[in-house]
Amino acid sequence: MPHADSLIITLVGGFVLAFVFGMLANRLKLSPLVGYLIAGIVVGPFTPGYVADLELAPQLAEIGVILLMFGVGLHFSPRDLMQARKVALPGALVQIAAATILGWGLGRFGLGLGDTEALLLGFSLSVASTVVLLRALEERKQVKGHIGKIAVGWLIVEDLVIVVALVMLPLMVLPAGAVFDPATLASDIGLTLLKVLVFVALMFVVGGKVLPWLLVRIAHTKSRELFTLGVLSIALGIAWLAYTVFGASFALGAFVAGLVLNGTPLGHNAAERSLPLRDAFAVLFFVSVGMLFDPHILLRDPWAVLGVLGIVIIGKSLAALAITAAFKLDRDTSLTVAASLAQIGEFSFILAALAMYLGAMSRETHDLILAASLLSISLNPFVFALIDRFGAGKPPASGDRPSDASPKPMGVAEVM
Repeated sequence: MPHADSLIITLVGGFVLAFVFGMLANRLKLSPLVGYLIAGIVVGPFTPGYVADLELAPQLAEIGVILLMFGVGLHFSPRDLMQARKVALPGALVQIAAATILGWGLGRFGLGLGDTEALLLGFSLSVASTVVLLRALEERKQVKGHIGKIAVGWLIVEDLVIVVALVMLPLMVLPAGAVFDPATLASDIGLTLLKVLVFVALMFVVGGKVLPWLLVRIAHTKSRELFTLGVLSIALGIAWLAYTVFGASFALGAFVAGLVLNGTPLGHNAAERSLPLRDAFAVLFFVSVGMLFDPHILLRDPWAVLGVLGIVIIGKSLAALAITAAFKLDRDTSLTVAASLAQIGEFSFILAALAMYLGAMSRETHDLILAASLLSISLNPFVFALIDRFGAGKPPASGDRPSDASPKPMGVAEVM
């Protein structure tokens, strides 16, 4: 393939096939994410026919991650988290711990993995997709009600845990042949946390004054193009600054940039202006993830696939039911939260990709996580249909009626 054509052909192939398979998934009442992942599998190296540029696609996906995390920060709602904190905070942490332990047990004793890789497998299976969750709640008109606030608050905590994990993982994984030194590890973690704290402090103290002022100046030009370009420059520029100067991840920098802009008068406009490109690059992100997936694992190791899928759909759901029962929540809320968490998505991809890049996870384990995601997202509508048979599909009570005055939930619903 001529190098000059690589970018265009990759973009055309990715977008066209994502559209085609996304439409097919939508017609089948599945999440479009399933279609995007399948589009990536089709243009990936493990299936016959056209193969997209395997060096260019991950770079485009990295931009998708940056804009995805920028969107998470823009839609982060501390109010939603505070309203549901008594259930969402301990619930999410206990559920993450439970799924991680189950994944570690399967990896360590069922698949013969080392402790580190088994823990990363379990941790990757513990966090649900905000995109899939919010789509399901929107279809049931439960986003702004009591049930929606608990489920969204739960996912907010999971997202924050992942943001911290993306910062800490490179420090916790030792290079091949390295000797574990607690003092060196503690020093590295302390130095990195100090850099991150300095970055976050500067963003909220300096950036909290400069960025709103800058957006107002750009808005006074009355140019939609300049405002859109300004928002994207802020997202990408701060992500680059966090990575290059402070040693943090692109994802953390973009997330903090979104948080800072979230509280500004023009934060909503910034979210709207960045939405089209966030949509486009988020699609490329999922296509790129699909390119990394070897579908032959479904035939090569079906029992392992069923094992990780069982943890995602059954293990996480039972853990959520136990936790919500401990807080004496009603049956409707418990079943809805359990069904909402019975899938994994974008943050599991990001974590697994980072672990594989660091050499802490094999491609085989990475493929198991992708298989669990693809299957769990596809099966999630059927999980909701199942809980409806147990009485979770009743018309919303007064506390679950949508209200325009309710705060907009955080997440990446608007990314997709």
